[in-house]
Amino acid sequence: MADFFTVIKDWVIALGEKHEVDPLLLGCLYLVSKICLVIFIGLIVKNLKAKKAIRVPLLLAAVSFSTPYLYLIIAGSNIPVWVYIFIALMFTYGGYSIWKKVKLT
Repeated sequence: MADFFTVIKDWVIALGEKHEVDPLLLGCLYLVSKICLVIFIGLIVKNLKAKKAIRVPLLLAAVSFSTPYLYLIIAGSNIPVWVYIFIALMFTYGGYSIWKKVKLT
């Protein structure tokens, strides 16, 4: 089992070097951005129930959702086209998902 994790780790590191992206930084950005996204959506719901403005938490939720993908676009090189298409679909889905969560409350 340890060999499996070593092979996966080596593959991820090699992939990061190939595309000039730090896999550890990308993973950390992804984890932190999703935690922030949940917090900001909670603030949006709280502000909606209190009839307060939601513009700032909504903007922060969008930024936190897109941070790891923007890092990949800005820092990465030799990224295949399908990755850019996937990121565009993730942005579209993320916006739709946030809109649905906010609309339900």
